[in-house]
Amino acid sequence: MKKYVLSLAILIAFSISAKAQFSLGIKAGPNFSSINTDNLHESTLAGFQAGVFARFGTGLYLQPEAYLGSSGGKFDSNDNSDDFSGKVRFTTLNVPLLLGESFGTSNMNFRIMAGPVYSYLLNTDKSFSANVDGAYADFGHYNNSTLGYQVGAGVDVGAATVDLRYEGGLSKLNSDYGQRANIWSLSVGFKIL
Repeated sequence: MKKYVLSLAILIAFSISAKAQFSLGIKAGPNFSSINTDNLHESTLAGFQAGVFARFGTGLYLQPEAYLGSSGGKFDSNDNSDDFSGKVRFTTLNVPLLLGESFGTSNMNFRIMAGPVYSYLLNTDKSFSANVDGAYADFGHYNNSTLGYQVGAGVDVGAATVDLRYEGGLSKLNSDYGQRANIWSLSVGFKIL
C-alpha cells in the first residue's frame, strides 16, 4: 500500500511540474451492487459513494480518486432441499486510477475512462440464515482487500461533473465460494480547483 501511495504522489508531482491542466473536486452518488456467487441466486443492493478526485491533463487525462463506498449483495440457494439466504454490506475505501479521453469544449466536455481500482474493507455487516448444518459456516470470510476495474463515461458542464461507471472484480471477495463484486455507480461532482 505504501508503494501505491508513493507512486501516486510522484505521478501527481510530475504532472503538476509539467504544468498540465489540473482540477480537484468532490463527488458523491448512489451505486447498485451484487455479488456473483457460485451456485446461488444473487440480487442487488443499493449503496452510496462519496470522496474526492483529481484530474491531470486535457484530451488524454489521468484521474486518481479516493472515496468511501457502501456496497454488497443478497443471495439465496437455488435448490429447495437446502434453504440458505444471506445479505452482506461492505464499507470500503476505494482508490481507482483512471485513464481517460475527453471530447468537447471547456464548458461542455464528454469523457470516457477505464482503469484499476483497489478496495480496502473497512467494515462488514452480514446476516445469514441457513437450514444446512455447518455447510455455510465459512461463507462470510471475506478478504480485506480486492482489486477490480472500472469503465465508464461522464460529462462536465462548467464545474459540475457526472459519471456513470461499471466496476467488476478481478480478485475474489471470498476465494472459497468464488464471490466477486459487480457495481454500477452514478456520481455527481463539483470541481473546486
